[in-house]
Amino acid sequence: MRAVLETRRKAAAAEVKQLEAELERVRAALAEAEEVHWCRVIGLEQYLEALAEEDVPADVVGEGSRRKPVGPRRAVPHRRQASEVEELSPDYQALMAAAADAGDDGLGARRAAVVLGWDSASASRVEGARARLKRLVERGWLVEKKAGRFTLPASEQDPGAGRPGGGS
Repeated sequence: MRAVLETRRKAAAAEVKQLEAELERVRAALAEAEEVHWCRVIGLEQYLEALAEEDVPADVVGEGSRRKPVGPRRAVPHRRQASEVEELSPDYQALMAAAADAGDDGLGARRAAVVLGWDSASASRVEGARARLKRLVERGWLVEKKAGRFTLPASEQDPGAGRPGGGS
């Protein structure tokens, strides 16, 4: 009986080692696939930004060429240059709708990651969502009254103002 139990224990230990090795292989493949995905997402956003900049009037292009961009920029218009939320990309529209739904509590970065369809347990995804929210603040679409809580500007939160982008 002892020999049978010992054999079963060894078989179980061998299976555990095999599954652990498989898990590590899958984790490595996932990390590599995520890296490729994000490189392609960034490349696409840079391409779309370049296309959007081609539509900018010549006098504005001349001003921008004097400064060197710090990093990849996203094509998010300033609030004063856009009249409706529909002019934003679908991801930013989803963030604006979530901020409207959050009301005075504000939208946090972890919830924003979920709204974008990202893994909210991944710190890099949460930081990416936070960066998008900060970009909306910089461009005048959202405000950050409390640290890490993003809300619509007070004028758009009035009960008579309705949802951002129109309606009543």
